[in-house]
Amino acid sequence: MDKKKKGILDFRRMKAEGEKLTWLTAYDYPTATFEEAADIDMILVGDSMGNCVYGYQSGTLPVTMDMCIVHCQAIRRGAPNTHIMGDMPFGSYQTTPEDAVRNAVRFYKEAEVDSIKLEGGRRIVPMIKAIVDAGMVLCGHIGLTPQSTGQFGGYKAQGRTAEAALEVIKDARAVRDAGAAMLLLEAVTPEVGAFIAKDLDIPVYSIGAGIDCDGQLLIVSDVLGIWEAFKPKFVKRYAEIADLSVKALTEYVSDVRAGRFPEDIHCYKMIEGEAEKLEKLAREL
Repeated sequence: MDKKKKGILDFRRMKAEGEKLTWLTAYDYPTATFEEAADIDMILVGDSMGNCVYGYQSGTLPVTMDMCIVHCQAIRRGAPNTHIMGDMPFGSYQTTPEDAVRNAVRFYKEAEVDSIKLEGGRRIVPMIKAIVDAGMVLCGHIGLTPQSTGQFGGYKAQGRTAEAALEVIKDARAVRDAGAAMLLLEAVTPEVGAFIAKDLDIPVYSIGAGIDCDGQLLIVSDVLGIWEAFKPKFVKRYAEIADLSVKALTEYVSDVRAGRFPEDIHCYKMIEGEAEKLEKLAREL
């Protein structure tokens, strides 16, 4: 079956054959259409919308399930043939396995996602097991986990010492053993990324974890140069949409103020003879 027919991906086959998976976030319908047209393998509807869409100063923490569902629905409409992953926001899975399953099911039933992602290693193994046992495809997320940056003392790379790296490896194995179909490593050293990708039999994807992982994820706002507040070291910009947007909008403001817009070509025309008829009718009012 063509992997694009129903958003189905054979993750283990891709890993075994060395096929690198391409992965981006998206938060709205137009971006989803662009990404599907670009033949992206997988779209994450990330809780990073808290930064990139809503501008929350506290980042991802205020994002709710209802917000994620609405955005996932838009992405599904824009990319009907691409694998869509819903990102479980802070508070939607940390309390009990039952809550975790209930919220994961919402993604599937209300937004027709193909998988879900949640952050954490050994401490959330019961939640991972419960979701997998309920029949859902789950992606783990360890290393720098944005929902827990307060515990890390901010946005800091993980696994930079042998002892710290060992903790990341322990988390990776625990997530795999709990039944995760894949794992995302964020902001860990490439040595750790390479070790874990080789160590695990499930795909290991990178967002700032080096080239030896089984695929790469980036935030679309970073890739397109839309998000300017902060640029992580691991980001490569492929466009500067923010600069282009400001330039275009500045020209629009200038044209309106100077009377250069709209021109005749931007205006609708009355049917021939109707303007004179209207003038006559108006005089009779």
